[in-house]
Amino acid sequence: MDIESIRLLATSGAIGLGVMMPALAIGLIGAKAVEAIGRNPEAASKVQTMAILAIAFAEAIAIYALVIALIIKFVK
Repeated sequence: MDIESIRLLATSGAIGLGVMMPALAIGLIGAKAVEAIGRNPEAASKVQTMAILAIAFAEAIAIYALVIALIIKFVK
């Protein structure tokens, strides 16, 4: 196996795991936020604010994974 093949496998692994895990986290955050709002509708604005903030942090991890994948792919 040459270095380019290893680099491509590392890139695909970094972006694959780096996108799957935050996507799972965003789904769980959304599900728990809807559940919390269903249990206590008066706290909807606070729950929504915290859910949006948590989703933004989870999405940032996916962006970091993209940056790492690009570094692996193009830096020699």
